[in-house]
Amino acid sequence: MVTFIRYEMARPDASAMAQALRGVGYSLASAIADLVDNSVAAGARNIWIDFHWAGRESWVRVMDDGSGMDEDELFQAMRLGTKNALSQREPKDLGRFGLGLKTASFAQCTRLTVASSKAAKLAVWRWDLDHIARVGDWHLLKGAASGSDTLFEPIRHQDMGTLVLWENLDRVPGVEVYSSKRGEDAFLRAIDDVEAHLAMVFHRYLEGSPPALRLFINGCDERARVQPWDPFLSGHPATLHRPTERIDTRCGLVEVKGFVLPHKDRLDGEQYKDAGGPRGWTAQQGFYVYRNRRLLVAGSWLGLGRPRAWTKEEVHKLARLRIDIPNSADAEWGIDIKKSVARPPTELRPRLTALAEDARTLARRVFVHRGRYGPAEASPNVARVWRSVEKGKSVAYRVDRNHPAVREVLEQAGGLGPSVERMLRIIEETVPFQRIWLDTVEKTDLQPGGFENAPSGEVRALVEVLYRDLRSRIGLTAATAKAQLLNTEPFNRYPELVKGLPDNTGGDA
Repeated sequence: MVTFIRYEMARPDASAMAQALRGVGYSLASAIADLVDNSVAAGARNIWIDFHWAGRESWVRVMDDGSGMDEDELFQAMRLGTKNALSQREPKDLGRFGLGLKTASFAQCTRLTVASSKAAKLAVWRWDLDHIARVGDWHLLKGAASGSDTLFEPIRHQDMGTLVLWENLDRVPGVEVYSSKRGEDAFLRAIDDVEAHLAMVFHRYLEGSPPALRLFINGCDERARVQPWDPFLSGHPATLHRPTERIDTRCGLVEVKGFVLPHKDRLDGEQYKDAGGPRGWTAQQGFYVYRNRRLLVAGSWLGLGRPRAWTKEEVHKLARLRIDIPNSADAEWGIDIKKSVARPPTELRPRLTALAEDARTLARRVFVHRGRYGPAEASPNVARVWRSVEKGKSVAYRVDRNHPAVREVLEQAGGLGPSVERMLRIIEETVPFQRIWLDTVEKTDLQPGGFENAPSGEVRALVEVLYRDLRSRIGLTAATAKAQLLNTEPFNRYPELVKGLPDNTGGDA
């Protein structure tokens, strides 16, 4: 017996659906990155991105030298939802939903035109949301809009490749909102944001000689080429590399590698500014999730942490970890349409937490010791002015009475000794922990320690006083006195000054 199911077609309203797709949440930078994904998937080696400011007549164009599409292939690519997100894809495919080109474009403009050349034959199709609103249906229009033909001239000179044109830019910064001058300034700032985003997202494609991919913005020479931004400063000698962890999962191999970036003291001003990335040092800490070398998530602790989820703190800002996942793991990692969200599967969370704890612990040590932690430390037994004392679950800080400078004062104080000791106890009990912490988090630059900004004469005078005291009053030899200074904070930071002290001070023992 055949059961007949009664139904009626319930097609979505074309205009309402188009407007809904515009609200996915793409920024200009993430939208451009989605177009670059398509070019990479098409085997492009060069991508040219042009931004043209002309008020409401402004446009954006992205062209590549990839494999191109014929008439039918381009038509299918312009359809909404041409891919099943659950279908098996080529290992190097950067897409998933078959929506990226359309939703990324609709988020910025109301007219999307794509021209593609294959075997020197050009195909052109376009979406016009204003037309869809008028007719109330999904009319995919053939050919370029009237007056836009000249903008497709570059692709006509290529045997293969694809050109994407955005017109009627109603959601691109500066185009609709501001007066001409303010609008142009906002438009130019948006271009800078796009460049920084692409330099980060595709840095592993842009690295190397020759690179796998070259991106150009408003030009075609080296001055216009986007330079890669490596979040891990992997080539810097002071960057600490953790071992690569390879984890077999039911969705393929996942690789994790931790990095601890150099302390600010080990970087020059330009290096430090550049390494902070688009969002700044504290915001850029955490995991960097890649799929096929394409960055999806840039700096997040992914909701991990023990006993509660970690927040981004100043003391851990040097910790960054790279995760590589295959595109077969998209569903398990919850990759969204914009390719900007990832959630690690439950079975991976404990191991990722442990690897992150390792990087965070090491990053904290490098931060606290100003980059002089570990193998680069001058001596494992440096005499420090402050020492920490654990008191149950808390920590107190005490002035070390055995530090040479402190000991000298106490020994020469005579009857003032008890007063000096009381002064030290008051200092110890009133260390402004909260104020120091807030200033560390809120200020981009704190006064460095160790006399780093003090005049060299002031440092020399202090070193010479202590050196004479060690020689004449305590009776140390020149070599022993210098060795003690070299193992005393902060004078261990001035080895050349200490080594240059005269052997004969008039009081040799």
